[in-house]
Amino acid sequence: MKRIVIATDSYLPRWDGVARFLSEIIPRLKNKFKVTVIAPNFGPHREQGIKTVKIALKKIHLGDIKPAKFDYKRIKEEVKNADVVFTQTIGFIGLAAIIAAKRFKKPLVTFIHSVEWELFPKAISSKFLKQISYPIVKFISKKIYNQCSLLIVPSTSIAEKLSWQGIRTKKSITHLGVDVNKFKNKRDDSFRKKLGIEPDDFIIGYHGRLGREKDLKTLLRAFIRLKIEHKRVKLLVVGDGVKEIVRMFKKQDRIILPGSQNNIVPYINAMDVYVLPSLTETTSLTTLEAMACELPVIATKVGFVNDYLDDEKNGFFFKMQNPYDLKKKIEFVMNNPNIRKKIGQEARKTVVEKFNWQIAAERIEEAILSVVE
Repeated sequence: MKRIVIATDSYLPRWDGVARFLSEIIPRLKNKFKVTVIAPNFGPHREQGIKTVKIALKKIHLGDIKPAKFDYKRIKEEVKNADVVFTQTIGFIGLAAIIAAKRFKKPLVTFIHSVEWELFPKAISSKFLKQISYPIVKFISKKIYNQCSLLIVPSTSIAEKLSWQGIRTKKSITHLGVDVNKFKNKRDDSFRKKLGIEPDDFIIGYHGRLGREKDLKTLLRAFIRLKIEHKRVKLLVVGDGVKEIVRMFKKQDRIILPGSQNNIVPYINAMDVYVLPSLTETTSLTTLEAMACELPVIATKVGFVNDYLDDEKNGFFFKMQNPYDLKKKIEFVMNNPNIRKKIGQEARKTVVEKFNWQIAAERIEEAILSVVE
């Protein structure tokens, strides 16, 4: 059985898109590979049948995350004994694993979870760092990606974007998936009641990281306008992240903040509409999960979302960073329950037909095996 090292700068128990991706993929990969995961030490978490190497964290914060230390010596030893290296991000762990893989001439596969030079400038607060970080991160990312054996990308549009930027590495396109048996419409009024939701409340929802690049200020501004005119509107925000964003929500009434949750399904089913206000995304698993639960989604035109969301058929788009337009779209959904139901049904149909974890895992496994001699 081939040995694979999965190097990631985000992992359980910290929940985000990368961690959710790995929680679905690793159980499937370990049937074909001896798996070692190198990840930041965010706390205790064990996965049956795999080896986990935890790297200590730095004391600083970058955006909404404490990064792991650059422990090249420890990472190098794991990579040295691997048959293939599978990286997730270009953080300190991912970068160290990539350097070690090139040193020991190991096949190197990277999954593109985000376009790094779009994400990083939007995730930091300093205007000066925003300006200088874009060209620097872009230069480094292009150089690193051109060192890989294979890039796995979640959509054709992302593959084309990378190619346009001079990234020559071969690309394998694999759409991510959703467990539609887990993520489905299952309204639970007793759970809503536990959250302080009344039967006639209309719940606007979001779940995921509370990062600056998610532009949650636009969601909040739209909500503030809505709650002035509509007494039964509430906002449910599930997740954790940048402290200033958390404080921003805590200052307002009629906002429910349960924090980060391992089981997100009942929280999604407590919502009436899901909003993705992001400035940058690739696939947005959270959006697909909401769609699988038959929620109408109102989103910005970012990444692959622009391809799988069909405006007014299985979801809605609003103008980026425009709280007034978002408010009007939410009001339309709120005032038209029949359309809301139809859009939600079409949303789930899209996910069931196009986004399957088993197919995704098989394609990722095939892609990884294709670079192993």
